[in-house]
Amino acid sequence: MFSVLNFDGGNAYEQIIEATENFSEKYCIGAGGYVSVYVAKLSNGKNFAVKKINATENGRLINEQMFYREIEATMQIRHKNIVKVFGYCCTARDKFIVYEYMKGGNLLTALKSYRSASELDWKRRLCIAQDVAHALSYLHHDCSDPIVHRDVTTKNILLDLEFRACLSDFGIAKILDADGSGHTRLAGTKGYLAPELAYTTKVTEKCDIYSFGVVVLELLKGSHPGDFVSSISCPSKKSTPMKDLLDTRLPPPEGEVASEIFGLITVAIQCLHPNPSTRPTMPSTIHLFSKFSRAVDLDYLHADIMEFCLL
Repeated sequence: MFSVLNFDGGNAYEQIIEATENFSEKYCIGAGGYVSVYVAKLSNGKNFAVKKINATENGRLINEQMFYREIEATMQIRHKNIVKVFGYCCTARDKFIVYEYMKGGNLLTALKSYRSASELDWKRRLCIAQDVAHALSYLHHDCSDPIVHRDVTTKNILLDLEFRACLSDFGIAKILDADGSGHTRLAGTKGYLAPELAYTTKVTEKCDIYSFGVVVLELLKGSHPGDFVSSISCPSKKSTPMKDLLDTRLPPPEGEVASEIFGLITVAIQCLHPNPSTRPTMPSTIHLFSKFSRAVDLDYLHADIMEFCLL
């Protein structure tokens, strides 16, 4: 079975096999877990990302369930900040999903590169945070059935050449029940998992909210904020000036940009609240960010960020 949205199925399948030379390693642009991702240039001159499920040496699929879950989640999604899916192949020989190709790569790689990180100025980073927030708000509140992504990380945020962001990788996404919750086994990426998942199998959109908070701090700091995130739950929170949470590879932000960053950090910290019911929803997160961007004038770089957080 080959299902596509924008072009002839059989012809597209043949083109993908030909364009990747039957999934040759030289066209592989990423691999991990149960999948490999290839770039395929089709006859219309456009590049596409082809996410292929891997098989073991005896030909058995590594995780077929994740493949079908990703199809179920992505085929109903239409949003400018979620990577676009064009179709999928499901045959005895091949199982893959065809996505739009994001030339800027993933955010994690961009932040690790000094050159890319320097190009990601403060305004661009603010825009990326907003892009991801709008994507999650759509998943949680605008889909016919709410979807929890469950793996919101910088690796799963893709960039175009103008540094606009799209959320990707729905392999462990969970479509929630009518009551807005779902029970499932633990899955996700260490360092981004909500703390309640250590003692419950109940998944809600608040798990994504927590991960979003980590991603925002990583985006602004340029590296994973593990130590700071751990300190938030400590009874005695030490003073933390905003400058300690910023990427030193960029000049310090000034004026309105500094105000917006300060507001974004305070919102991110609220997203990290240990109690999931206390975390804001994604629409309220977007609203809080816009409200804080009009905060009164103060020395944002040296202000104690924790004094402004409702924890």
